[in-house]
Amino acid sequence: MDGRYAREIDVAATLALEAGKLAFSAWQSGTLIEENKEGEPVTAIDRECSALIVDGLSSLFGGDAVLSEEAPEADVGRRLASERVWMIDPIDGTRDFVDGRSGYAVMIGLLEGERPRLGVLMHPPASRLYVGVVGAGAWMIDGAGQPRALQVASAPANISELRLVSSASRRGKIVDAIKGALGITDESRMGSVGVKAALIAQGVRDLYINPSRQAKVWDNCAPEAVLVAAGGRVTDLFGAPLGYRRPDPKNPHGMVASSGAFHDEVVAGIAPVLAEKRR
Repeated sequence: MDGRYAREIDVAATLALEAGKLAFSAWQSGTLIEENKEGEPVTAIDRECSALIVDGLSSLFGGDAVLSEEAPEADVGRRLASERVWMIDPIDGTRDFVDGRSGYAVMIGLLEGERPRLGVLMHPPASRLYVGVVGAGAWMIDGAGQPRALQVASAPANISELRLVSSASRRGKIVDAIKGALGITDESRMGSVGVKAALIAQGVRDLYINPSRQAKVWDNCAPEAVLVAAGGRVTDLFGAPLGYRRPDPKNPHGMVASSGAFHDEVVAGIAPVLAEKRR
């Protein structure tokens, strides 16, 4: 653990665990579905978890900006000017959450300068907490409270042997085209970006490609920190670093998250598929 971030880790982990308990309780009993202005599912529990985390971070790190999916318009000027910005998705994978599937997570990330530095992912159905500090390592804490260091899997012999994890609810035909271009046959499906990144950080999966232009910075910040801390790589679809400092929180260039194995080759291999899609 990086001692410089001990307080941040403790606070973020505590808040993620508390929010995870709220989410898990609602998930077990069923929850009221509403619709936000973009047509995405959102629940009262999303807002309750968001308020819990935002209030906790704001009270203890008053000098930092705080951005949540449930309050994306809050003080954009401060967010862009602050060196440190907390980025929160209180329930990532809400479609899985409301449909009763296990692919959802609480995500808290800390951006310093241009890059995510710290990430906390709580996967309530599995009682697993994932923490990563870039440059200092990543670890998982299970329901028994036992920490385990995380490290991405070693590279397979060929790019076609990469184990893909894709979206459970937004898997378009382009995923089949990407698999064909790379020769990949091993695919599993999961809702939350955070859970997908955690699977790669654990060495269970190798690659996640999100061709959508609809993801937001709070979808990417914590997962990037955890995965990079575990030895992985995260870029946009064209191999460039993800951008976190735009006034609009939308990430317009998708995401490639990997163990690092064949990352550049994956970016090159999917380029013709993306070009065809744009036509």
